[in-house]
Amino acid sequence: MKKIFISLILFLAFAQPVFAQDNATGSGAVLQDKIEIEKAQVLEVVKEDQEILPGTDLPTTYQTLKVQVLDGSEKGNVVTFTDDYVKLSKGDIFYLNHTVRADDGRDVYSISDPYRLGTLYVFTALFILLVLLIGGIQGLRGLLSLAGSLILIIYVLLPGILAGYSPVLVSIGVASLIIILGSYVTHGFNKTTSSAVCGMIITVIITGLLAYWSVHAGKLTGYGSEESLYLELNTHGNVNLVGVLLGGIMIGVLGVLYDVAISQAISVEELHEIAPHLPKKTIYARAIRIGREHIGALVNTLAIAYVGASLPLLLLFSQAASSPALIINKEIFSTEILRILVGSIGLVLAVPITTLISVYVLFKKPNEKIGTEKLAEEKHALEHFEHHH
Repeated sequence: MKKIFISLILFLAFAQPVFAQDNATGSGAVLQDKIEIEKAQVLEVVKEDQEILPGTDLPTTYQTLKVQVLDGSEKGNVVTFTDDYVKLSKGDIFYLNHTVRADDGRDVYSISDPYRLGTLYVFTALFILLVLLIGGIQGLRGLLSLAGSLILIIYVLLPGILAGYSPVLVSIGVASLIIILGSYVTHGFNKTTSSAVCGMIITVIITGLLAYWSVHAGKLTGYGSEESLYLELNTHGNVNLVGVLLGGIMIGVLGVLYDVAISQAISVEELHEIAPHLPKKTIYARAIRIGREHIGALVNTLAIAYVGASLPLLLLFSQAASSPALIINKEIFSTEILRILVGSIGLVLAVPITTLISVYVLFKKPNEKIGTEKLAEEKHALEHFEHHH
């Protein structure tokens, strides 16, 4: 709760001007607080008390901190203030909110966030090192693909949506570019990659249409999260939040979709290489069998990932007195459920779509010297597997 209160206070401090009366002229004037975020370090915890958060029965820790500003216009200054946002210790580095009140010129200090960049740098370096050591050249290509995807999202997707373009069309376009860039950079220019790319793009388009239908059929507004409210206020309602929700569904499914499509295309290629005598229908059936096993694991992975991200929310609503149906019907839950279902439908469709395209793109003329007995054996083995599954 205290984080919510602090967030609201900070938002109001950032977004809302202070209206004051100009006593000298008698006319109304609009003054705005001057806000600067500076890096600071705790020199001393002067005082620490446990108190009840006003308006609640929650205990919270109030600290009086003596800190030194490390950068910005007040670099080197030592200031003391009281805060209850996060508990800090001597020597901790954090970001300090320094607000100069427009009405009386008073300096107000509060904690913005602990300094987390050091931890992020360490784990980023560890990730890159392991990818390069274990993944080799393919790992390097994967990192380049990831960098390209992030560039497209930051410099194409986000500006396009903020500029007022259709979030659905922008998301489909950027998703297609990410697919093309990531696939060819990681796996090279070949028929197998092209088959996977075609399958992914078709699946993304279908997923986009399903997402559009589900969001409008469910009458979702896009206000299912706190950040959506902030986005609406900061952009003065110029961003289509429903479109942003649709775009998020499509971008969110890309990572797993990429895995499914590439796996299916490679499966078809390997099956055809090892058994070139088999006809298209048999190769397709064998590859679909591989895809079914993949689907079972990935759908579960996708759902559990969403549940894990929403675990605090699930715990909160599990204590509510409302019925399960009423809780599920709430937009914040309906949005996540539809996100999981639409994404999972896209993954399931990617298997037959990519497999069919790969069979026709990669298939060579079967060896006519192979007798019908071999083909009959393959057909019998496939039927035996289908019977037991």
